[in-house]
Amino acid sequence: MKTLHFLLPALAGLSLLLPSATATSQSNAEAFLKKSVDEVVGVARKSKSGSELAERVRPILVRTISFPDMTRLAIGRGWREFSEPEREKATALFTTLIIRTYAGKFTPGELPEIVYKSLSSPAPGKYEAVTTTLYQGSKYEVIYRLADLPGKGCRVTDVVIEGVSMVANYRAQLDDQFKSGGAAAVIRSLEKTVASRK
Repeated sequence: MKTLHFLLPALAGLSLLLPSATATSQSNAEAFLKKSVDEVVGVARKSKSGSELAERVRPILVRTISFPDMTRLAIGRGWREFSEPEREKATALFTTLIIRTYAGKFTPGELPEIVYKSLSSPAPGKYEAVTTTLYQGSKYEVIYRLADLPGKGCRVTDVVIEGVSMVANYRAQLDDQFKSGGAAAVIRSLEKTVASRK
């Protein structure tokens, strides 16, 4: 699965036809992503390995991606039956899984070329950034879903690569685990997967 291959691109081309309040929110989202992608690229450029990248990029991704919301969406309806300690454990594991998956795609010295196509707001406080990314000779359409979250500001909540939602892809896997053994089975599955990504 090609998830988080090209996380956090900057956006361009805001529509001048949108109301000023929405345009201001989109401008904030654009500035947020530009700052984040600059930080990620800076770390990637200096990192010598995937493990080094995972360690150094973690604080950037933690403040850019809403991992609690992404974990909740990935687990789906079963999330309501998780206790608070189980939610915290699942979120911590899912966070590490995503970061290690991202870092594992990294090739030292190779950075993606990104074309920023459009930024839309399908609902108040929600944004979708469509990009085309060229990496290692392959071209991908990557859509970044963002949301304005109470008390947090703008955060990435999903990444869609070539029509495949990262959240939906994990939900399909974790939902089966939940049906077979509840929250404990989901956590065991995440622990196993995280351990395999060291």
